[in-house]
Amino acid sequence: MSEALHPSAPHHLPGFITAPGDTDTLMVVVGIVLIGSVLAVGNFYLHLHTLPERMAHKSQKLQFEIVAVLGLLALFTHIHLFWIIALLLAMVDLPDFGTPLRSIAGSVEKIAGVPSGDEAAEIADEGTAHAVAAERPDTTKAGVAKSEVPSHA
Repeated sequence: MSEALHPSAPHHLPGFITAPGDTDTLMVVVGIVLIGSVLAVGNFYLHLHTLPERMAHKSQKLQFEIVAVLGLLALFTHIHLFWIIALLLAMVDLPDFGTPLRSIAGSVEKIAGVPSGDEAAEIADEGTAHAVAAERPDTTKAGVAKSEVPSHA
């Protein structure tokens, strides 16, 4: 049963038009390309987004934690200024002021005869042990006798 085509219908249809009941291959191909391109663009975005953090981590920067926090803020708030600040901070090499200052402090303590931080902690621990022992009441006979006599201090 062949039906006559409408006179204004084209006699040759393009290849992307499928017959009823057939698989639309163009739609399947476009769907696969769309899913692949969304995954590729998302991967590129996340790779670009972590650029400051990877730069700071590679060069062992002191400000690595600050760069990482700024990167997370930029990711979750969509404020791109945080990302730019993180990138600039990852590029800048901040000088290390802490190490020379600790060395100077240690040398000054040595010159002054003050024990260093570790020795001071040990002395403080011993001092608290002696203070706790001094606060306890003396229960020996000599201690009781001394506390009863007002002239002994």
